[in-house]
Amino acid sequence: MALAAAALPTLYEYYTGGGVVSGLSDKQPYFTLNDKNITIYSGAFHYFRVPRANWRDRLRKMRSAGLNTVETYVPWNLHEYQSGVYDFGNGGSEMEDFLHLEEFLKTAQEEDLFALVRPGPYICAEWEFGGLPSWILRNTSSVRNSKDENYLSIVKRYFNALFAILTLLQFQKGGPIIGFQIENEYGNTGNDDTDYLLQLKQMYLDNGIVELLYTSDPPGVNGRGGIPDILQTANFNTNPKSQLDKLNTLQTNKPTMTMEYWTGWFDHWLEDHHTVSTETFKERFEEILDYPSSVNMYMFVGSTNFGFLNGANSLHSGDDNSGLQPTTSSYDYDAPLTEYGDYSPKYTVVKEAIAARNPVQTKIPDPPQSTPPKAYETLAVEKELYLSTVIKNVKETFTSEDVIPMELLPMNNNSGQSFGYIVYRKSNIDIPGNAVLKISGYVRDTVLVLINGNLINSAPKSSEDIGGFGFWKLKDSTLTLTDTEIKAATLDIVVENFGRNNYGGLSQFRQFKGLTEPVYINDNKITDWELIPLEFKKQDNLNLLGWQLKTDDGRTPALYKSTLTIEDDPQDTFIDMRDWYKGIVIVNGFVIGRHFYLGPQQSLYIPAPFLVKGKNDIVIFEHFTAPDSIKFSDSPIFGKPSH
Repeated sequence: MALAAAALPTLYEYYTGGGVVSGLSDKQPYFTLNDKNITIYSGAFHYFRVPRANWRDRLRKMRSAGLNTVETYVPWNLHEYQSGVYDFGNGGSEMEDFLHLEEFLKTAQEEDLFALVRPGPYICAEWEFGGLPSWILRNTSSVRNSKDENYLSIVKRYFNALFAILTLLQFQKGGPIIGFQIENEYGNTGNDDTDYLLQLKQMYLDNGIVELLYTSDPPGVNGRGGIPDILQTANFNTNPKSQLDKLNTLQTNKPTMTMEYWTGWFDHWLEDHHTVSTETFKERFEEILDYPSSVNMYMFVGSTNFGFLNGANSLHSGDDNSGLQPTTSSYDYDAPLTEYGDYSPKYTVVKEAIAARNPVQTKIPDPPQSTPPKAYETLAVEKELYLSTVIKNVKETFTSEDVIPMELLPMNNNSGQSFGYIVYRKSNIDIPGNAVLKISGYVRDTVLVLINGNLINSAPKSSEDIGGFGFWKLKDSTLTLTDTEIKAATLDIVVENFGRNNYGGLSQFRQFKGLTEPVYINDNKITDWELIPLEFKKQDNLNLLGWQLKTDDGRTPALYKSTLTIEDDPQDTFIDMRDWYKGIVIVNGFVIGRHFYLGPQQSLYIPAPFLVKGKNDIVIFEHFTAPDSIKFSDSPIFGKPSH
């Protein structure tokens, strides 16, 4: 007979009662923790994708499903946001409130969960540059490579700072962390550089890591990415038995662990919205459990690529940017918990499947109630600010004979520009009638061309237009600038970083953003540029100058502002972007994400913690065409464009 719930021990009481003598062990074909058998029931939850105020809610919902572990990556590009400058909460970066790593892990422990941590340095995660900081492009000739001593020395410096926090949070030291992953899916690089992985392992050991170490890769890479005598785990979403059979041919007398069972999938811009049916999820999840295998569900907590932090895939390597596939701002992933923290049908599947199989009975909290999002009233656009005015007011600008990418600007403590837009300005230039602008090489990644503040290129009418001027697919792109001669003109080429590649072979990680090749007018090379970074940092967004009442002139690019007044406690909401074309949305100074009418994402999630009781500034930067109102929704919107 099952014990009464009140009499059940907590997870920590069960596994640490009588003292801790050992951690998670893989020295037999099953896991033990502190010499007691354990099946790991884990879910991926990226603290850096969820507002800090919501962490406990999501963690408790995980524990309520019967999970005993939370898994997270650690994004290097946020925690060392400038070279040698760290933020682990209150560190002064744009994302500082998301970065209280110690608090997150301690909260997980308070919610009766163990933790698996994947520190990288590379994490993939559909995250900008796979978690690598863009400033390393200035300091290294390669990444994830045992031959690049500069790269390894920078990783070592970062790990010394990171493990000063994580080492103290290990299970055997009274904390929640029961295991650490070395690197991430290194087998997918196609590179066979075991020495690199061994050097990372040594960095872990040198920093006092005593918990279980492991690697994770798809079994189909045949052990590449593994390290001798280190547990290998599997990543997949189909054919669980054959995948796990393959894993167990690669190692003997080891526990079976599915480190990533993909619960859904993510979206690239221009694709259809991805989902995985509850029935399919259930069938495969139960097959994993019955194999038997421990499991980490990736993702368990749907979340968001706030700011400019979405990654991208790249179909090509090297300098060829034509195969870029930027990821959307939503990272809902069709997960058991949605982007806004609600229960999806998959949540019930997980809860019932674990309850039916877990022989270890511990106290499980009741599922917390979810508060539904609210559709706030439609707002009229009140004010506008032309992009040309924003550019004019930027205080820190640079000069260069030739165009250079944003990463090489001498700014941010000589760490360059990581995110946002960069403007290449040529002033006092005479432009002949029917002049042709040529941007050689590839735009990285979208471009707006302005003459005297007026937009010259047009909005894309369909996804086919992404193959033309203004976007990343076209090499050596050209644009006719004007019918008639313009004297002493100001030419602005505004280039957007739409997300650095986060996956693939090592050559796909040498990627700069902005312009990297010369610009010509009528085959005459343009030199002596002014370079103007538009980072859209919160402090800058809150202090934008030059706002005027909304006019009907239809001039873009421009920023549009309205005030959302909330009389009660704020609630989650979605901003409906179906009437807009392309750009970003800023709420109370913070960039919540990107919009692009070609979809599939047609709304942006605004968490309640980003709003305040009283007045809230809603600002939309629009590249092409703006409506007269800002609409909200009480649910996410996906699909193809309606205009």
